[in-house]
Amino acid sequence: MTATGADQDAPGAGARGWWWWERRRGAVLDGGLAGVSAVECAAEGAAFAERAGTPLAVGVLFGFVVGAVLLVRRRWPVTVVLVSIAVTPAEMGYLMGIVGLYSLAASEVPRRITAVLAGMSTVAVFVVTVVRLRQDVAQADVDQQDFDPSGWYVPVVSAFMTLGLNAPPVLFGLYIGARRRLMESLRERADSLEQELSLLADRAEQRAQWARQEERRRIAREMHDVVAHRVSLMVVHAAALQAVALKDPQKAVRNAALVGDMGRQALTELREMLGVLREEAVPAPASGVPLAAVGRAAAAAAEAAAGDGDGGEGEDRDGPCLDAVEALCEQSRQAGAAVELVVSGEARQYAPEVERTAYRVVQEALTNVHKHAAGAEVVVRLAHREAEVAMQVENGPSDAAVAGARLPSGGNGLVGMRERVGRLGGVFVAGPTDAGGFRVSAVLPTAPAGRSGPAVPPVASVDG
Repeated sequence: MTATGADQDAPGAGARGWWWWERRRGAVLDGGLAGVSAVECAAEGAAFAERAGTPLAVGVLFGFVVGAVLLVRRRWPVTVVLVSIAVTPAEMGYLMGIVGLYSLAASEVPRRITAVLAGMSTVAVFVVTVVRLRQDVAQADVDQQDFDPSGWYVPVVSAFMTLGLNAPPVLFGLYIGARRRLMESLRERADSLEQELSLLADRAEQRAQWARQEERRRIAREMHDVVAHRVSLMVVHAAALQAVALKDPQKAVRNAALVGDMGRQALTELREMLGVLREEAVPAPASGVPLAAVGRAAAAAAEAAAGDGDGGEGEDRDGPCLDAVEALCEQSRQAGAAVELVVSGEARQYAPEVERTAYRVVQEALTNVHKHAAGAEVVVRLAHREAEVAMQVENGPSDAAVAGARLPSGGNGLVGMRERVGRLGGVFVAGPTDAGGFRVSAVLPTAPAGRSGPAVPPVASVDG
């Protein structure tokens, strides 16, 4: 079934038919049957008029009108059957009776009404057949002295003839009606399934669109975290290099070396990020090539791509971890910022996503200090607790005597940190301090979200 019932209910679908017919071919069919029935009843009406002693024209006209009633069999099947029953004594309307019973059985008329009318028609035909057959038998008895039928002959033959006329159209009509209702039910079910599939497709498209947007945000956040900090330090070192190039050549040389290191590290991290984005399924090795050799070759290629710039950051294949926070603070000190790191609690290993998120929060907070608070004193606090790890980066007011690096800001740093922390079920708070500085605080649960209790809101201090 390639078409559903939706097109049949569409506006203008009924314009193809005439009156109560849904299709023109139905009107043509009923018109043809009504014409044949009218001609038949007109001929039978002429014979009836001759037997009744009425004018021939009256019998023909009466039969023609009666036969034409078949035209409304689809709209009023009960009327057609009643008319056929009424004219049964006149021995006319055989086609009208057969087609009328079929139309009645196939229609939506209640079954009890169909049974009553079919029974009335059967009785009427049986009575007329018995009377007519007795007359024929009596006439044959007169003509042929040796013809002596038994008493059962007339009723049995009449019953067979009646059932032969009435039973087939009723049974066939019941079958067609049941099939029609089944098709309508299947059509309605197909329409409902089509609507459900359309809704499911719309929801799937919405989910796919949401997934694409989420993936874009995740990639943008990763790129921002990976590149922004390194580039910010490079700009700060470049500004310091410009300031001391003539006064202190040795310090200028050190700053230039730091700028080169920062650039190489930024390129390494960017290369790793792009490698993850371009990663595809690795084909199965050919026969005869050990899988271990393929693994060693891949590891060697990864080490060659990483270079020497990523060795001192404590990063592994899962990304940066909390062990690299000290190196992160040292880089900021080399850029001229006064950064103090305070660690409390017993350090231990956490899940990779927890350590990576904690590292990114500290990294982004230090990047914001370089952008917006040049020369400010910074305190980085890291607290290891029983079921959570807390970090806080607080800076004082900016030193007006220190020239800023004029770094651009896209306003996505705090948003990215809040999204990262929220993904792990943590709490993130950022805002200005009373002393004129800025504070960034975050608490990350170290247990799975389903087992750990509600995250404790960050406090002003995490060192103890």
